[in-house]
Amino acid sequence: MTHLIGNGILITRNAELPLIGDGCVAIEGNTIVDFGTSADMKRKYESAAFDDVYGSLIMPGLINTHGHIYSALARGMSLSGGKVSKNFTQILENLWWRVDRALGIEEIKSSAYTTYLDGIRNGVTTVFDHHASAGKVQGSLFTIADVAKEIGVRTSLCYEVSDRDGQQISDAGIAENADFIDYAKAQNSNMLKAMFGLHASFTLSDETLTKCADAAGDTGFHVHVAEGIDDLNDCIAKHGKRVVQRLNDFGIIGNNTLSVHCIHIDEAEKDILKQNDCIVVHNPESNMGNAVGCSDVLGMMDKGILVGLGTDGFTTDMLESLKVANLIHKHQQGDPSVGWAQAPQMLFEKNAKICARFFDKPLGIIDRGALADIIIIDYNAPTPITQDNIDAHMLFGLMGRSVTSTMINGKYVMRNRDIIDVDESKIYADSRQVAKEFWDKV
Repeated sequence: MTHLIGNGILITRNAELPLIGDGCVAIEGNTIVDFGTSADMKRKYESAAFDDVYGSLIMPGLINTHGHIYSALARGMSLSGGKVSKNFTQILENLWWRVDRALGIEEIKSSAYTTYLDGIRNGVTTVFDHHASAGKVQGSLFTIADVAKEIGVRTSLCYEVSDRDGQQISDAGIAENADFIDYAKAQNSNMLKAMFGLHASFTLSDETLTKCADAAGDTGFHVHVAEGIDDLNDCIAKHGKRVVQRLNDFGIIGNNTLSVHCIHIDEAEKDILKQNDCIVVHNPESNMGNAVGCSDVLGMMDKGILVGLGTDGFTTDMLESLKVANLIHKHQQGDPSVGWAQAPQMLFEKNAKICARFFDKPLGIIDRGALADIIIIDYNAPTPITQDNIDAHMLFGLMGRSVTSTMINGKYVMRNRDIIDVDESKIYADSRQVAKEFWDKV
């Protein structure tokens, strides 16, 4: 049966017809089958159910190409006796590595529920997550996948292998990745995908990287690359080469790998990324918060490198990240003219292209044959919306909490700000209790 969503301003992200003032989308099952004006769609699909959005924006669901679900319970946490972290490595040692060592199944589950739900409220329909829980490695990805299935969110998962907690934990991370990759392939579903997760060069020995490359097979990697200067310095001191070169020597830099951050890389490394058609993911808010620097993603885009936008666990609001991506490069370069085009391209165009390398049907676009991931946004614009100024409205008029309804795979998971078929109040109440006990453990 055909289902119509219309009487709204349709932003398609489709070059064929970017904007339809009174637009409508036709959906059958989990797929978009048509789009056009509301009048045309009603006439063409006379018996279809019609959802009237009363002038709201209709657009594709948002995609987050790098997140950290495991960080959710750290929000508001105060570490007793905690040291003041003055650089990124100290932030990892004093906070995040303490957090992931303390995680158990209940904490992982609460983190997944609340992060996915928060994303849905911000219009995020697809999440590429990078998980770590040294305290509970085995079964961690399966736990997150079960939550994603229950809520109805589209996701790609991996476990970050690292030597920082010893070989036993490192080997467990390799096994968790391998087992979950087999599981996700067997599901053969566009709702769940798997990648092979790696932490970063400076916490991975040559022996471990060899094991990972062997275990991954044809599956792509999801890895932090030269995020902090210590990653680069360690690589040069121990291996006599820079980070991208080292990872490339192990076959990790490829067209189905997410190379996240890429801040402390040089032109030769950018050439390696380009030659291997490797994906880069920019995380501007996290980079600013950790004071690690600003990635030259504008230069990478000029080289033709595919650069997407993620959050690194800093937020689940991709529209917030869009705004910061636009600003950070203006500030970095001292040039107010840069970033206007590239920031929206990363979120709306490049993230969709990244998904095309992992999912079997198009995402991030209103087009015939694309998966029906659609969001509705309450926005009464003070100025006209045209196909030439759509992104300006995104930058200056919208935020994630403007989203009123979120549809994933042809099914509403939030409608009129109400989460569907999930006891959201109980989930958050339980999470607060789990968090209290977790803080004591950390």
